[in-house]
Amino acid sequence: MTAADEARILDPRPPLDAPTRERAAVTASVVICVYTEQRWPQLCAAIDSACAQQPAPPVDVLVVVDHNEALLARLRARHQDDPLVRVLPNAHAKGLSGGRNTGAEAAHGEVVAFLDDDATAEPDWLSVLTSGYDDPSVMGVGGRTLPVWASGRRPGWYPEEFDWVHGASYRGMPVGRARVRNVLGGNASFRRSAFAVTGGFPSGIGRGAGTTGAAPGGGEETELCIRIQQARPDASFRYDDRAVIHHHVPPERERFRYLCRRCWAEGLSKAQVTAQVGATDGLATERAYVRRVLPAGVARGLRDVLRGQPDGLGRAGAITAGLLITACGYAAGLRARRHAS
Repeated sequence: MTAADEARILDPRPPLDAPTRERAAVTASVVICVYTEQRWPQLCAAIDSACAQQPAPPVDVLVVVDHNEALLARLRARHQDDPLVRVLPNAHAKGLSGGRNTGAEAAHGEVVAFLDDDATAEPDWLSVLTSGYDDPSVMGVGGRTLPVWASGRRPGWYPEEFDWVHGASYRGMPVGRARVRNVLGGNASFRRSAFAVTGGFPSGIGRGAGTTGAAPGGGEETELCIRIQQARPDASFRYDDRAVIHHHVPPERERFRYLCRRCWAEGLSKAQVTAQVGATDGLATERAYVRRVLPAGVARGLRDVLRGQPDGLGRAGAITAGLLITACGYAAGLRARRHAS
């Protein structure tokens, strides 16, 4: 829910061979963070897709294991003869932020790209991402994430406006190439130098950080992007929808209960982010999302009902419920911070 739906389009799509021309100018590493063996098939597919990038592979692929010795040993055995893949333990506090910072610190490329452990990248994914660094002011480039539903299809009640809940791109994001406030972490890249400016992803925010109880948190990449822009006012971020990955959506994430949990956690995370960077920057694109994208989604769902599509009512209801739950989570997060201080 954090990409800019008000994004300013930079230019028409460049020729398809543009990423190839730029690829030689920028070296890139790929970081994949993992914490559980339950995703082993998806993880192996993710690593293999990162290694198979065209027209040239990344400088290195770093698989960072989040405090799981059994998984660390299993991955090292799988890649013991692979010079491209390095398997590393998370050198920081438990959680996704610590794993990402570990990967960024060990990376050899000028650009560090992050790929989720349950996603696979198109062969030209990295080439498209790195082509976006033609301007020295660009500190990060993100791409498009398409859902792969475990059930084989999108549930009829599930609104595209809330695809961020399961880690995919959502309705309201830019089309083509655009400036954005922040990239989305599952399909994103940063200049390695940006980590030196800011110290990397924040601890205490995001998945596995222990800040939201059992709820699946997020928001660490939003906070990082805003801090980079605050430290360097000339810094910019781009989105390019040709940099495509396919993200697995397990059955539990197809359920309304998970959407509610994730919306609550997002509200809590937003409270943490605004405490770090301020509400003006921390909620700028969310205001546009709430004012424009969500009302349009509700109206679309109700129109579908009138056209004889009953699932439209479910989508309109899910949007309304998701917004209210997120707002309540945000209010609860602000209240908790006030009491803590």
